[in-house]
Amino acid sequence: MSLIKSISGIRGTIGGAVGEGLNPLDIVKFTAAYAAFIRKNTPLDSNRIVVGRDARISGEMVMHTVVGTLMGMGWDVVYIGLASTPTTEIAVTGEGACGGIILTASHNPKQWNALKLLNEKGEFLNAAEGQEVLRIAEAEEFTFADVDHLGQLINIDDYNQRHIAQVLALALVNREAIEAANFTVAIDCVNSVGGIVIPQLLRALGVKNIIELNCDPTGHFAHNPEPIPANLTEIADVMRQGKADVGFVVDPDVDRLAIICEDGEMFVEEYTLVAVADYVLRHTPGSTVSNLSSSRALRDVTRKYGCEYNAAAVGEVNVVEKMKATNAIIGGEGNGGVIYPESHYGRDALVGIALFLSHLAIEKKTVSELKATYPPYSITKQKIELTPDIDVDALLVAVKEKYAGEEINDIDGVKIDFADSWVHLRKSNTEPIIRVYAEAHSEEAAEQTAAGVMDVIKSIVGK
Repeated sequence: MSLIKSISGIRGTIGGAVGEGLNPLDIVKFTAAYAAFIRKNTPLDSNRIVVGRDARISGEMVMHTVVGTLMGMGWDVVYIGLASTPTTEIAVTGEGACGGIILTASHNPKQWNALKLLNEKGEFLNAAEGQEVLRIAEAEEFTFADVDHLGQLINIDDYNQRHIAQVLALALVNREAIEAANFTVAIDCVNSVGGIVIPQLLRALGVKNIIELNCDPTGHFAHNPEPIPANLTEIADVMRQGKADVGFVVDPDVDRLAIICEDGEMFVEEYTLVAVADYVLRHTPGSTVSNLSSSRALRDVTRKYGCEYNAAAVGEVNVVEKMKATNAIIGGEGNGGVIYPESHYGRDALVGIALFLSHLAIEKKTVSELKATYPPYSITKQKIELTPDIDVDALLVAVKEKYAGEEINDIDGVKIDFADSWVHLRKSNTEPIIRVYAEAHSEEAAEQTAAGVMDVIKSIVGK
């Protein structure tokens, strides 16, 4: 059993003893702490908190526990049912709520669930806010309401439709071009909420031919739910049979988007944001943001339009903060997370699909032909295991000094930018390891670049 308490929420495997897994007692404690934090810090007069959930097997149990706790803390709960993470985010502002809780463990397997915590803007709490919620939970600094001040339950079941309508209203979503292209689209929604909303979105966009894989929202995931190539063999086989023009895969809470080419090859998750940003920049030039571990291709495409690219620390909340600071018109993460402020500040696969299809329809290229227009890069991910007595922070400082002649970014670990490649070193918060991400124009070159830096680390440790 696992229970992980972090600044971004609480997640764990269902069951187990108190403090060892995600069970009702721990859910109550953490939800109550969040409710107390929002009560103390909200700038709004509203008494509402929104709750939405993905289709996980444990979702109904977790939902009842969370909703009951919030009502017990005196909050009126707007429950929007089975809904994606981005749908829940827009519901927070749509309802004028003081916050929201998304019940999802994102790409984790079915035995996991989690509480993701939002502020009144429908955005994730920052590090300081998340840390305060953890402190309140640990100290149990919350008081439940008396019988005359219990909250009410408000059920609203049309936010999927509202979300779709908001996507279609975006100026760069070209429904006419999409419908005229007469695409056949294959989708894999891993038997979660994407199976409800993605087919509805595609039909609203004018797509008549949809091949639906794993669209029954049972929570029994048909494969490992993380949308990476190793888990996407079923839809890749469909694409290789020439049955569709493009394939889309989402994770259980629909904030990440992977794209499959017409020949069954991976578009590659990193390039979801790159392609969408290319389309947005072509029509509305402006700055862009991604995290330090995302592909350099976004920087290259941004500069092609004479615009400015900025890097943020890893984590959606950090990307959003940097986007706001630089007035970025689009940003996100290399895991297929597209953040388009014209819609809202959150990763949103619905927005990603609509903009990508608009781009594809206007370009009149196949998906593989479109991919070929972008700078070719390959990312590798490795790690170095260290002994517990090694000061990882001091080690990273030494590495930074060793590469002082290169372009260095140390806002999140150490990233070393070479002329044709980069290496990003991040320490684990839970293990004595350094995660090593590297990118170059080929996988072999990326591995060689990473190996060179790893050898330097080992020589420093050896001293």
